[in-house]
Amino acid sequence: MTTISEALLRYYNDFIGRLPGIGIGILIIILGVLIGSWIGMFVKRRLSVKTGDPLMSKFLGQAIKYVSVIIAIMLALEVSGLGSIATGILTAAGASAVVLGFAFKDIGQNFIAGIIMAFGRPFDINDTVQIDDNFGKVKALEFRYTKLKTFDGKDVYIPNSDVLTKPVTNYTEDGFFRWTFTIGIAYEDNIDGAKATVLRALRKEPNVIEDEEHENFVIEDELATSTVNLKVFFWVDTKDFRRMALITKGNVVRNVKEALEEAGYYMPADIQEIKLYGGEKEFPVKISPQKNTPV
Repeated sequence: MTTISEALLRYYNDFIGRLPGIGIGILIIILGVLIGSWIGMFVKRRLSVKTGDPLMSKFLGQAIKYVSVIIAIMLALEVSGLGSIATGILTAAGASAVVLGFAFKDIGQNFIAGIIMAFGRPFDINDTVQIDDNFGKVKALEFRYTKLKTFDGKDVYIPNSDVLTKPVTNYTEDGFFRWTFTIGIAYEDNIDGAKATVLRALRKEPNVIEDEEHENFVIEDELATSTVNLKVFFWVDTKDFRRMALITKGNVVRNVKEALEEAGYYMPADIQEIKLYGGEKEFPVKISPQKNTPV
């Protein structure tokens, strides 16, 4: 009993002696958390305004905050005379990181992909992209996933590892997209005249883009059963791909159709040819006159 009492008294005295250091350590941790949080938020806001990149600013802001907190905890343990505990924490953290890395492989993979994307990615917020089979506007960039809003109203959350490993098509990076459609004219119509009529109709649409780099043109595409098919190529602005690009295409198709009709070009439907074999047989065809039709 005497030995136990002496040991407890020694631990008590040792604890009392460490109290000032422990108090200073707690103060260091509190200041580290506050200062780290403030610096992290400050860096996040400044980077967000300067770069317009929410993912990179969020990553750097959080990284500064967490590094500041870890440094404050290590300093607090040293000041409190518990440096051996700090060493043990670092050793345990290293071993735990290995175990958790195997246990949460997919989560870790997506998180690392998010860090990589914070410094370089093929799209930004509100860009129209296609990632694998998903097509829509980018609405959120997080460390684990990228959120797309499809044009039919679905919210799609794509893991960042897929964004890095699968093909990504960005429709709005340079702001232009080329539409195509096919229109058929009769064989007896003048092809060059029809092409000129189509180009004039394209120039009347204000939302069609035409400059030195983006040229609109019409080519002979196919000799079909009953028509000579012309293929029309024209450029549109894709900053509002969901609505304006589609409306522009619709306007162009209507304008071209009306312009060809006004110019006297005939756009026949497909003609089906029927051949009857066996000349020794006759197939009488009787056409009955309709009412009010002179015979």
